[in-house]
Amino acid sequence: MTGETTLREVIVRLGKAIDTLENAVAARHEHEQDYSEAEAEVQRMNADRSRLAQELDNSEARAERLEEANKEVSRRLVSAMETIRAVLDR
Repeated sequence: MTGETTLREVIVRLGKAIDTLENAVAARHEHEQDYSEAEAEVQRMNADRSRLAQELDNSEARAERLEEANKEVSRRLVSAMETIRAVLDR
């Protein structure tokens, strides 16, 4: 019955090998899924970075416009005060 024992051993070894292969395939699939999720997260982060960079550029441009408007208001106030002083000094 050595032939049967050997056949059974081969079948058991084949079953173990198939289990090992299935586990390896499952692990690989999980790894690829994790990689895909990480890649999607990187893409979302890049999109957020681009959006934030655009918002920063817009904010900087607005700050520059406000600074110029502030300077213009200040110049006008100085001019108005000088005009008022000139009128009062008459």
